[in-house]
Amino acid sequence: MRFMILVKATTPSEAGDMPTTEMLAEMGRFNDELVKAGVMLAGDGLHPSRKGARVQFSGPSRRVIDGPFAETKELVAGFWIWQCASQQEAIEWVKRCPNPMPVDSEIEIRQIFEPSDFGDALTPEVQAQWQEQQDAIKRR
Repeated sequence: MRFMILVKATTPSEAGDMPTTEMLAEMGRFNDELVKAGVMLAGDGLHPSRKGARVQFSGPSRRVIDGPFAETKELVAGFWIWQCASQQEAIEWVKRCPNPMPVDSEIEIRQIFEPSDFGDALTPEVQAQWQEQQDAIKRR
């Protein structure tokens, strides 16, 4: 099972405060453990929302909203993609994670849909298209 691990934003991360050398080293050691265990597939930090944008959809209309965005606690400051045997395994890894922020923080764990999760809606044609996309991504 794949999981997206979402590091929630904090007031310091939204202000653009950068991690200390010690925090980077500690997180680097944790990421090394994840890689060696075959868990980590991807992961990165994100710039503050003031550098971002949102696109709202309403029927055929699209509206772009530039950051920053309110409700810091609802924003994401970074992410990982992990391959774990279960949600419990992902939880156990997160519990080992150093605090990614210089203040109290939160990490959210969300399972990523797999093609088999879509049942009959996933036709052989759509499955083939998905597989071609995955193969193209791996070739890059």
